Formats: sequence, C-alpha cells, structure tokens
Amino acid sequence: MVRSTGAEYVILGHSERRLYFNETNELIAKKIDTAILNTLKIICCVGETKKEREGGQQYNVLEKQLTDGLFHLDKTQFGNLIIAYEPIWAIGTGITATAAQAQEIHQFIRKQVSGWYSNYVADKTTILYGGSCNPKNAAELFSQQDIDGGLIGGASLKARDFVDIVNAFN
Repeated sequence: MVRSTGAEYVILGHSERRLYFNETNELIAKKIDTAILNTLKIICCVGETKKEREGGQQYNVLEKQLTDGLFHLDKTQFGNLIIAYEPIWAIGTGITATAAQAQEIHQFIRKQVSGWYSNYVADKTTILYGGSCNPKNAAELFSQQDIDGGLIGGASLKARDFVDIVNAFN
C-alpha cells in the first residue's frame, strides 16, 4: 500500500509504534523484509527509554534492536537502509541529548554494523539523529563524526525552525 502511493521511503521501528502498538524487533524485521520486497528505502528507528538509559542498558537495548531487527539482511539489502537513533527519553520531554551523548551512541551503532558486516558497509551506512533536534542544537549535533543528519519531527512543522536546521546541516 505504501508503495502504491508513490512513496519511496518508509519509517519503521519508530518509538511510538514500538510503545503504542507493541511492535517487537521481530515484527519490525518482517516489515523490513516486506519493504525491501516492495523496493522501498527504509529508515529504521532504534533507541532506548529513560529507564533503560538510567539503568545503563542503552547498549544492550540497541544491540538487540539491531541484531533482531536488521542484521538478518545481506549486505545489499542492508545498503537500502538508513538507521535513525531516537533517544526516547529526549523526545518531547524537554530533555535533550548532548552532542557527545548522541555521538557516543552513533559510534556504537556504526561499530555494531562494522562487526556484523564490514568497515566499508558501516562507513556507507547513514545514521541519523532523531531526538529533539532543533535550530539551537543542530549545528553541534551535525558536526559529530558519526551523525550523518537528522530525522526531524516537531521542528519540521515550523518552517523557520526547519530552514534553520537545514542550514545548520549545510
């Protein structure tokens, strides 16, 4: 159905889908397979809750999301994928991840991809930041080595903010 609308991309694994619709990593893996069969490019979201972060579980949570949801793909299929890190604890809460926190997680994700596939695949994988990116923090976030761009939510609904974020990226 998504493809029939002319869409080229699909967002899967979004935190709200995981939370409100109980979407598991296994279900997300099946949706990814369906999207690939329909030649859609995939933006797959991963991220941890505040409780998981405070408990020091963020790496375990992310590793499981990646392993169970994405790493069944072969290198070619994985090449159609964009990963978006969305720290659930920083979305709509007024709490924002620092650029250093975001970089640390993006680096972890890239290392997981490298370990599963190769350094080449990891270097070619786009990893977006999706946790309350705004005009004030965009330039610092986008200057980090492993942050390749943003998955912009609420700020995309405000024209001036969105333009400022785009300009920060450029």
